[in-house]
Amino acid sequence: METTILLWILAALLVAAGLAGLVLPLLPGAIFLFGGLLLAAWIENFAHVGVGTLTALGIMAALTFVCDAAGSAFGAKRYGASRRAVAGAAVGGAIGFFFGIVGILLGPFIGAVIGELSTRPNVFAATRAGIGASLGLALAVAAKLALGFAMIGVFLIVRFF
Repeated sequence: METTILLWILAALLVAAGLAGLVLPLLPGAIFLFGGLLLAAWIENFAHVGVGTLTALGIMAALTFVCDAAGSAFGAKRYGASRRAVAGAAVGGAIGFFFGIVGILLGPFIGAVIGELSTRPNVFAATRAGIGASLGLALAVAAKLALGFAMIGVFLIVRFF
């Protein structure tokens, strides 16, 4: 098989892994996504997608990390979750990954509840923290996906139009 075709396949796989990584906590989604788009630009010797576009895509990729922090902080602040609850939500999401879609959905909630219960034994406050941290993480994932698809859109527009 020709080397160029293999490189295009690798670029597409990196973009796909990047999109998955924006949702799944164990994969560095933004890095894979940017890497795939950078590889695609490199394959064509940066003839269509240049430094300006790649800089914009890099900034968008960096913003996905801001979304993670802001989403968790929003959920924690809005619902009164402790730092342990937010950390528990992140750990619960990572562990939940191994239990499929149910684990991904319930992991952050369970982790936040356990984290909050470790600071104060109030079930109502722990449940509220779990809901807040889960909503914050869900908002962060939605924002990261929006940025990821926007990155792909910018790349395609610059490349083909």
